[in-house]
Amino acid sequence: MTSGIALALYGHAFVRLRRRGRASGWNALLYVLGVGVGVAAILPPVDRLADKLLAAHMGQHLLLGDVMPLLLVLGVRGPVAVFLLPKHVLVRLARARPLVWLVSRLLRPRVAFAVWFVALAAWHIPVAYDTAEAHAAVHALEHLSFAFGGVLVWTQIIDPTRRRRLSEGARAAFAGAVLIAGMALGEVLVATHPLYPHYVNVVDRPFGWSAGEDQTRAGFVMMAEQLATLGMAAALLLWDHVERVGRELGPA
Repeated sequence: MTSGIALALYGHAFVRLRRRGRASGWNALLYVLGVGVGVAAILPPVDRLADKLLAAHMGQHLLLGDVMPLLLVLGVRGPVAVFLLPKHVLVRLARARPLVWLVSRLLRPRVAFAVWFVALAAWHIPVAYDTAEAHAAVHALEHLSFAFGGVLVWTQIIDPTRRRRLSEGARAAFAGAVLIAGMALGEVLVATHPLYPHYVNVVDRPFGWSAGEDQTRAGFVMMAEQLATLGMAAALLLWDHVERVGRELGPA
């Protein structure tokens, strides 16, 4: 249902912008891919495997908390971000001062990073991780918090509405900080003994992996995915920053 609402809102905005000649087919494709990634991550084939393998569960979390938010934020770049919600809804939201205050605070770089980091760190504490595995409602809350934190950090990195809260160099540094924090967790998973009783006690483990091998692979999956997304984003932003500084300085 949530995915249907997300697609309906985007479709409405796309049609309105297309009449004005301002709709981007590439952005729409990225947005639809983002919704598709989110749906695929919670469907039974992935979810069942994630219940037996920590590496699969980590992949599920990365899809929901990194890949999906990245594609969604890329999809709403430009005017579609303003047109995503109907005008009457925007007017009502603008009049809700506590909500406006909350959103403005969440969009601050330090707050966005803190929300993302707290969600990542807290849910990977063994007791919290196993509690989420045991209770469907807690598991859904875990996934929602990863997705929410992911949207906040990718909004800072991509700057879809071009508000320029951060310069390109600062956005590169922000992406690098997120990458380092994620890599640190991945390194913990690789370097420690099995942390999560749920996965230690799995019977008929797929692929014949031991609990230790499974956790090591989970750490490598996390580090590889974040290098591919956050690392690439940081490198591209840093390149743009260096080029801009070079143009401003002019020929020697």
